[in-house]
Amino acid sequence: MQFYTDVIAGLQAEPKHLNSKYFYDANGDKLFQELMNCPEYYPTNCELEIFSEKTAEICDALIADGDAFDLIELGAGDATKSSYLLKYLLDKQADFTYLPIDISDNVISYLNITLPVTLPGLKITGLNGEYFEMLKKAAAISPRRKVVLFLGSNIGNMPLDGAIEFCRELRNNLSAGDMVLIGMDLKKDPRVILAAYNDKDGITREFNLNLLRRINRELHADFDVSKFEHYPTYDPETGACKSYLISLEDQQVTIGNEKVDFKKDEYIYMEISQKFTLMQTDQIAINTGFQPVGQFFDTKKWFIDAVWVAA
Repeated sequence: MQFYTDVIAGLQAEPKHLNSKYFYDANGDKLFQELMNCPEYYPTNCELEIFSEKTAEICDALIADGDAFDLIELGAGDATKSSYLLKYLLDKQADFTYLPIDISDNVISYLNITLPVTLPGLKITGLNGEYFEMLKKAAAISPRRKVVLFLGSNIGNMPLDGAIEFCRELRNNLSAGDMVLIGMDLKKDPRVILAAYNDKDGITREFNLNLLRRINRELHADFDVSKFEHYPTYDPETGACKSYLISLEDQQVTIGNEKVDFKKDEYIYMEISQKFTLMQTDQIAINTGFQPVGQFFDTKKWFIDAVWVAA
């Protein structure tokens, strides 16, 4: 089982780490929805503002010459933001098919069932799996122009070199003239950023600890969650916002057939939320085979949805 293999490899490494893609079981999905609704967590509201206030301009950029296209969303979630685009494109009678991609089959089942009801006339083919595997599948489904949505600053969930490598691989899976709309969280007041990952209601804390509970449940482990504490940091120089779980005492945890020792104050690296300068967003595009052709901001200019064309 890949989950078990990845957890054991991560916790036997130095330093210890867990893969953030495993946050999203049913309870993790629920906690993340709560997190997006808490007042300190600004990225969702910033991007929602962009999508709700600039729907027409974004769609006009994506429609381009008016040819038929596949609208592919990586990590679709509940499609709240993309629904603004879907509705507008349907109203404009654009010729497109929506292909949401998500690692959660719960998410894909939900979208396949609900979106055709809430958006009559929508052509949808949900794809459950890893991004690049499903992009290859999407290319096999139809030869039409691809427009890829990668929203919510999901690109920030990797270190900077990883983000660049991801964009390069994304370009490798596209053809010249294909398009990407990518959401990126911009650098701003460090206090605003840190508060978003250390909310006063402790939802981010629960979101991180929930992964230990999932390991207990699915991998027959015995983590005592009360013996770990959530610790976030933000470095305004690099733009890296990181989350850790800190062991509060010397302890040993059993996971399946393996035992893992923790020293007091030892950390598990959980995730990164990278923040970017405006110049970096253009540089990443150019360095990975794209041409930046459009930029959409919220009123505070805290967040950008950038349009890139595959060169």
